[in-house]
Amino acid sequence: MIKAYNLTRQADYWIGEFAVMASTCQILLDDVDAEQADNLVALAYAEAKRIELKYSRFRDDNIIARLNHAKGRAVQLDDETVLLINLADLCFQLSDGLFDISSGVLGKLWHFKQQTQLPSNAEINALLPSIGWQQAQWQVPLLTLPAGMQVDLGGIGKEYAVDKVAQLLQHEMQSQQINSAFLVNFGGDIYANKLRRDGAAWQVAIEDPKHLGESKLIVSLAQGGLASSGDSQRFIDVGGQRYSHILNPQTGYPIAGGPAQVTVYAQNCVQAGMLATVALLQGEFAEDFLKAQDCRYWL
Repeated sequence: MIKAYNLTRQADYWIGEFAVMASTCQILLDDVDAEQADNLVALAYAEAKRIELKYSRFRDDNIIARLNHAKGRAVQLDDETVLLINLADLCFQLSDGLFDISSGVLGKLWHFKQQTQLPSNAEINALLPSIGWQQAQWQVPLLTLPAGMQVDLGGIGKEYAVDKVAQLLQHEMQSQQINSAFLVNFGGDIYANKLRRDGAAWQVAIEDPKHLGESKLIVSLAQGGLASSGDSQRFIDVGGQRYSHILNPQTGYPIAGGPAQVTVYAQNCVQAGMLATVALLQGEFAEDFLKAQDCRYWL
């Protein structure tokens, strides 16, 4: 049977790799044997895949599909989905409406793949009435979307998966009496549980968005979450102007004037990702927002 993940020995730790949520995912395990490493990576892959299947907007058999095809009818959500919708609602409030899980429909016009022409004002204006989380009726556990509105949890799903996998690994290690440091890395969204066995922190390279493939700085991560948000790999150049894939749901156009990349450290990956994304949505006021949150960040 072919496994969905690879497990190799790298220097003094194990590394498991697999692809989920359109990202290269890694599990680094510091002080375990080969059998333990294989079991832990298998658990991590299964949990990440479960979350992807449950919340992918590209499927027609999950809760997101039910919501997006409800045509104005209320949909009752399970506890896990309630948690994610509450998180999305918090992001909406914290960002003054700039983080909006109903803005995914703009992807019909902005696909950032070999796009040589901007959408017209008329095309954008036709979609804007279907955007606006404030139009949804959220009465836990019932969510009612106006007919024509769709939601996409991609903006928080990967960070949520990182934290869920980390919780699962921690629980499994405790039950097996394994005392090991680990790091979960899903496409640059990261969580580490503790210092390594030699007392050293994990060394995380943050890529220079202006020189892809080159590390701009190294962050020592002992415990907590680290997440980056930026436009270094998803943008278009039309008429000599660069347009970021970070879209303003209130105008339908890309955010302008902000940093190329924001990286934030927080207690967990969800919190780090939320702060990084909301900061980037502030455009030229990104650093002002981060200073107000009293968090560690890199621009």
